[in-house]
Order: sequence, then C-alpha cells, then structure tokens
Amino acid sequence: NKERILLKSKQVNLVRKYRESIPDWLDEIGAAQLGEAAWEKEVHELNKEAPVVLRINTLKVSVAELINKLALQGIEVNTLQTLFPEWQAVCPEAVLVKRQNLLSLNEYKQGLFEVQDAASQLVAAFMRIKEGMTVIDACAGAGGKSLHIAALMKNKGKIISMDVEERKLLELKKRADRAGASIIHTQLINAATLHKLKNTADCLLLDVPCSGLGVLKRTPDAKWKLSLEFIEQIKKVQQEIISSYSQMLKAGGVMVYATCSILPDENQNQVEQFLNRNKGVFELIDDRKVLPSQGFDGFYMAAIKKRF
Repeated sequence: NKERILLKSKQVNLVRKYRESIPDWLDEIGAAQLGEAAWEKEVHELNKEAPVVLRINTLKVSVAELINKLALQGIEVNTLQTLFPEWQAVCPEAVLVKRQNLLSLNEYKQGLFEVQDAASQLVAAFMRIKEGMTVIDACAGAGGKSLHIAALMKNKGKIISMDVEERKLLELKKRADRAGASIIHTQLINAATLHKLKNTADCLLLDVPCSGLGVLKRTPDAKWKLSLEFIEQIKKVQQEIISSYSQMLKAGGVMVYATCSILPDENQNQVEQFLNRNKGVFELIDDRKVLPSQGFDGFYMAAIKKRF
C-alpha cells in the first residue's frame, strides 16, 4: 500500500495542473498563450510567496531617512540592490521588508510609505510624466499609482483620478491627504465626464480590470474563482475602456495601457487590436512585459502616443 501511495504521488507530481494546483482550463490557456516552457516556469513562480515591497513617499521623506527611521524600531529594510540589482535603477523608491504589521506604524500613518509591489511601481515610471502635466488615472481604484504619479511630479501639475466606484475614490482621498499629494482630484467616470475631459490629458493611465493572473502570489485562491468565461468578458471590457477612454488624451499625449495579467490576449493583443482600428492616429512607442519569474508580480504596460 505504501508503495502504491508513493507511486501515485510521483505520478501526480509529473502532471503540472496537479503539481501546481491549477484548474484544467487555466493550465491549457496558459500553455497555449505563453508556450509550454514559459508557462511551466511562470506558474511555478506564482505559487511562491510574494515579497513585501514598500514605496517610499518622496514627497515627505527620502529613502535613506525612512530606512533609518524604521531601523531605529528594529525593522530591517533592504534596497532592491541587495537581491534584485537590475530593479534598483527603475524602482529607486522601492525597498524590501519582512512580512509584519506595517500599517500600525506611525511612519505609515504619517504617509511616509505605501505597500506597493515593485512591478506595480514600474507603471508610473513608465508613463513619461513631467512636472506641470495634466494626468488622468482613469481606472484609479484606491489610488496606489495616482499617489506614485504625484510623487514623481513633485506635487506640480494636476492629476484627475477616476473610477466607476465612489467608495474607492473616498479611500483614495484619504490616502492622498495622508501622503500630502495635493494635486490629486477625484472624479466619478461616466459618459458626461468622458465628454467633458475630451482632449485634455497630457498623459492617460488605463490600469484596466483584468484576470489578475500576474498577482496570484498575493491571491492564490483567485485562480479557483476565475473562469474562461470571465476572461472572455473582461477582454471585451478592456477593449471598450481603451476605445472610449482614449478620447481624453490630447494630441501629442501618451496613453499607458496596463494590466496585472501575463496573458498576451489581455495585453499586447489588446493593444494591437486597438492600434489596428486607429491606424495613423495612435502609435505604439514602447511596451514592457514583467513576468513573475523576475521576482515580483506579473505586469504588462504599453505606451501609446496620440499623433493628432
């Protein structure tokens, strides 16, 4: 009996969907879109525990100052240079800490830092924003990226943070007040606001709803709540958002389409579909794919310029 159990266990471990504990349909779609080898690597990484990353709020404190403040309380903080040197230059405000109750710290209550994954921090840095710009974060949610944008703009300019849910915008207001991000203005998004803000944004962020497959390290049970039908539906929503919200971008402005998914169908394929429908008006400047095997969450971002 013991030999049979061991043999069965070995056989199970040879089958990826059992070994990595993923639904059949997800294993099939991941392998089909990423390729067998890449999917094998990424799904294994997604079963690991996510690192805890802070984004230091440079509107209020320097990286060195906050590291010293936390060290005085016995909290060990490491820059990305320690474990992920290739990330240091692109995420200079990011630091690593051990998992603990960070939200009870006075430094958090004073708005000196936010908990934000390094891959998520890449998005604002990817936006080519400058001080004095008008920036619209059209799917802002509770505003983590809006807060980062405000810090990069050094509180100079205007950020309109929008969402379809008012409760999320109320939370964003609290976070903005705590962070000292006074250039953030919240606004519910609907047809009227889309029309009102037409051709006004120097930079537009569309961090669209997605499957969330890139952040399964943080929400491991989500893979059992997802379905192929949901992904097909969310792809339609993504295309509707990029098509209708893009009207808020002014000529010469840059729109960043972003997801926390690793599926090409939600990422580069969506961008390609949009560009094919708007030939000559919009052009792809650059895109970036961040995979879980690089150490943090999986993300995709594409910078798209409106020519006229």
